[in-house]
Amino acid sequence: PWEPMRYFLSQLITSLPYRPKALLVISAHWEENTVTITAHPTPALIFDYYGFPPHTYELTWPAPGDPSLAADIQEALHKNGIECLLDETRGFDHGIFIPLKIALPDANIPTVALSLREDLDPEFHMNVGAALHFLGQKGVLIIGSGMSFHNLKIMLSNQDCIESTEFDAWLTGAIESPPKERFQAFRHWYNAPHARLCHPREEHLAPIFVAIGAGGEKNGRCIFTSQVLGAKVSAYQFG
Repeated sequence: PWEPMRYFLSQLITSLPYRPKALLVISAHWEENTVTITAHPTPALIFDYYGFPPHTYELTWPAPGDPSLAADIQEALHKNGIECLLDETRGFDHGIFIPLKIALPDANIPTVALSLREDLDPEFHMNVGAALHFLGQKGVLIIGSGMSFHNLKIMLSNQDCIESTEFDAWLTGAIESPPKERFQAFRHWYNAPHARLCHPREEHLAPIFVAIGAGGEKNGRCIFTSQVLGAKVSAYQFG
């Protein structure tokens, strides 16, 4: 069930109209009391998963960090009244290196990670994204690394989740709405059909809040959809 997603990720960078100068990744697997930015020049990998085969703890993805970009991000957030910190020791968690190992196997684009704030407030995170809108003009690709459906109990039950299709349809409709409507829809995303069934806790949805803010007035569109472990999942792009 993962092959369509693997292929999609393998084409992600090469399908862009330009090669990014750097990547900013918002990871569903990093939450802090205060938004935090990686600032290590050569980040290590964080194997933050358990019970997998031994070789999965020997993976490599040696992309360089970008402390200068991290400082620019911190400055932009501070200018917009958003408290944030630099972390000069943290590496890349699996929400970063697993998809990017497929999308960018040569690991040759500088990469910075941005944490979520642990309250997962949608409006706050859209405002974080809005403060970072300028990065696109500098050739930085902003990636929200999460999952549009994330209920592991259902996904491991070996049953199809019809409700995920209805939530996915709402998600696509909201993303493709005019910007003001899009912002309003995601402020109250939990009112979407089967929202809490599809996301008992929304940490895997929250990266898209940042992407929505960064997308600004750009059109949003669905660029991938598939069925994974009985659930409908999709990916989106702005611009």
